[in-house]
Amino acid sequence: MFLPMTRAEMEKRGWTELDVILITGDAYIDSPFSGVAIIGRVLEDAGYRVGIIACPDPRDEDAFKALGKPKLFWGITAGAMDSMVANYTPLGKRRFQDDLLPEGKLTRPDRATIVYTNTILRLFGREVPIILGGIEASLRRIIHYDYWDDDLRRSVLMDSKADYLVYGMGEKTILEIAHKLARNEDIRDIRGLCYLSSSPPPEGIELPGWDEVKKDPLAFIEMFHLFYANQDPITGKRLFQRQTPNDAPPRYLIHNPPALPLTTEELDHVYELPYEHDAHPLHKKQGRIRALETIQFSLTTHRGCYGGCHFCAIGVHQGRWIISRSEDSLLREAKRLTKHPAFKGYFFDVGGPTANMWQMDCAKKAKSGACRERHCLLPHPCERLIPSHERQIRLLQAIRRLPGVKGVFVASGIRPDLVYADPDGEAYVREIAFYHTSGQLKLAPEHTESKILSLMGKPDLETLLRFRRDFLRFSHEAGKKQFLSYYFIAAYPGCSREDMIKAKHFIQKHLHLTPEQVQIFTPTPSTYASVMYYTERDPFHPERKLFVEKNPSEKQKQKDILQTSLEKAKKKP
Repeated sequence: MFLPMTRAEMEKRGWTELDVILITGDAYIDSPFSGVAIIGRVLEDAGYRVGIIACPDPRDEDAFKALGKPKLFWGITAGAMDSMVANYTPLGKRRFQDDLLPEGKLTRPDRATIVYTNTILRLFGREVPIILGGIEASLRRIIHYDYWDDDLRRSVLMDSKADYLVYGMGEKTILEIAHKLARNEDIRDIRGLCYLSSSPPPEGIELPGWDEVKKDPLAFIEMFHLFYANQDPITGKRLFQRQTPNDAPPRYLIHNPPALPLTTEELDHVYELPYEHDAHPLHKKQGRIRALETIQFSLTTHRGCYGGCHFCAIGVHQGRWIISRSEDSLLREAKRLTKHPAFKGYFFDVGGPTANMWQMDCAKKAKSGACRERHCLLPHPCERLIPSHERQIRLLQAIRRLPGVKGVFVASGIRPDLVYADPDGEAYVREIAFYHTSGQLKLAPEHTESKILSLMGKPDLETLLRFRRDFLRFSHEAGKKQFLSYYFIAAYPGCSREDMIKAKHFIQKHLHLTPEQVQIFTPTPSTYASVMYYTERDPFHPERKLFVEKNPSEKQKQKDILQTSLEKAKKKP
């Protein structure tokens, strides 16, 4: 049974009012790949009455009034993507479709978190708290660079006028909030929570405030270093930051330490709640949801990523820890999905942010937190990691042996450097090539030039080329015509036209193709890459200025270089 989206569905459950109403910019897909579905199911599992308002039109007041008002709180999320990323290309053009909405129609408003909150305030006032969550709110929780304004913006709590913000993976935080609100207790001490105050807390680390970061790019860099260094659940401290100018009444963002991560047992429980693994019937009537075709029969093996790519928000949102599900839990979910009426025999992905990090991490993190003095994978994988793919191979083999299963694929990213940190890494590549590639496997080198890869937080390409050789060799041995495709980024901070020409030459010489997947860089909030883009400096060496391409036509030319012949690229003005 889906969580209710209508009064009629509430009545079927015998409910006359709800404890919590969740509003999302996505269609409601009842799947553990949907954040709002997870939060809804976790609250339901704890005994709360939860309803969902999905992709409402802000001009339609009845859509927001459909379920009445909640007893405990409103939960608001823009959805699985930042609404500005969902609505606009990197060159600022309006997108044609949104894969998370019926028929791809662009109904998600710009800055959806703010729009939905303002609508609730206008219609219902502040009778119960409004709590923000999801990736848009999470990555905009402190002062941040906004690419679409090309300027700094304050915390989304300031701009939305919401009461609280839950950041990161919010199951523990949202449950504690619900329990305390039900008992009329103060929630401001809960981990993973942000709120506003007219005065700073008695203790904590102060981040450079509005006047400082607006005036000085170096202060903005210092702010982000302090912020990033305190995102570990073991070592992270309370942060606070002035959001208003010094000549205005003070408003401080209070940023509590991160929530403790779920245990394996807790994560198993979350992913085995009674999801329908389908879109709500109201959406099914409205048309095809393209994202459903990918996530409906896929399995999430873990959360988090210690890859540390500077353009990626996963480290700040999901964390640098790997929290893995158990093999038994994944097999139970796979068995249930084989009974789904729409299952046709294929699991389209078994993985996470990086597929081959499942059950790989170091014991030190659980005791003393992630290292501040070194990177987990650069310049080479840390010796404390557990570089063995044996368990993942065993898991994939067990899933493909289930009755009714015709194919099990790995579509998530694979880190070749981690593959070859495993003495038996070739066995993993062989397994993927023989059994778990649906014709094409995607890798993400992002660039080829060492100086750009360093700015990206990516390794050199030695292990990628080795992976390519092994994958093609094993595919040939398997008698399969399979290919590798590669993601590249154009116009990354520090990258010039000449760097893209060098990349084109490398790709032609070593990969023997013209890449199809080339994305112009988008500075998303709360990433080191966005700090580089805004300040035009290397944040790890602030004295070094970076060339940053900000002209839209020149950005397009960088992309075109990789997708045209080398001769034309050199001649293009």
